Amino acid sequence: MKNKFYTYIQNLQDTITSGLEAADGTAKFKEDLWERPEGGGGRTRVMENGAVFEKGGVNISAVHGKLPEAMQAYFNVGDVDFFACGLSLVIHPKNPMVPTVHANWRYFEMYDAAGNTINSWFGGGQDLTPYYLFEEDAVHFHQTCKKACDKHDPEFYPKFKKQCDAYFWNAHRNEARGIGGLFFDHCKATDSHSMENWFGFVSEVGNSFLEAYVPIVEKRKNLPYTAQNRNWQEIRRGRYVEFNLVHDKGTLFGLKTNGRIESILMSLPPHVQWIYDHHPEKGSEEEKLINVLANPKNWI
Repeated sequence: MKNKFYTYIQNLQDTITSGLEAADGTAKFKEDLWERPEGGGGRTRVMENGAVFEKGGVNISAVHGKLPEAMQAYFNVGDVDFFACGLSLVIHPKNPMVPTVHANWRYFEMYDAAGNTINSWFGGGQDLTPYYLFEEDAVHFHQTCKKACDKHDPEFYPKFKKQCDAYFWNAHRNEARGIGGLFFDHCKATDSHSMENWFGFVSEVGNSFLEAYVPIVEKRKNLPYTAQNRNWQEIRRGRYVEFNLVHDKGTLFGLKTNGRIESILMSLPPHVQWIYDHHPEKGSEEEKLINVLANPKNWI
């Protein structure tokens, strides 16, 4: 399964970077191959200063070796070996009317001293972080997520949508990072879902990503915006940074397993602001977004 999934994310990286380059029309992804001293490595692809995307990264990695002590405590296991592979992407657009997007699909295995697999699971999801709320965009994104889920289990979308709202919650701000999507983790073999079934589901979601995001980009990328709109975008990006550095488990895992710092922190936007005690104007489009982030809603 690990070879099958790693081959899948290698191909998916090619598909997604090609699709995003076409949407940008100018910039190309720069590829950076790296190795992890303890075992494994990755293929980082980063785009900067494009016509549409200010910064974006679509990274894959496959790492293995002894599970570090900090992660042993986290998983409540002893001295074990592990393998982890995944694709992680974050795209930060230039135009504040275009939302930031994040996605991740991953697979994990643990082994005993004899090399036997003692645990394995899938995880992942995709979520949208707008700066200005276009409700039809939120509906489109969630509808695409739901369509991918419904092909495998009608219970998946409501369950994983709820988990997404709970996970991407900036507890210290008492607000959501964005308008959600899907989040699933520790998807293990059960009587009703084999690992092959989970692979089918996770790859279905991965294959839906461009369909979920690119039509929104095409609809919004040429909309006019002001310096005030851009200022708001940078303030909201600050909240995005806060979540990734304070709460995100993927960032934590990368740092605890001696992952490559440049690839881990690729998710951070290039221009951000922190304004002291900032509040949007009453009745403004900015306040409309904040009201939704404070009370996540069902878009379908």
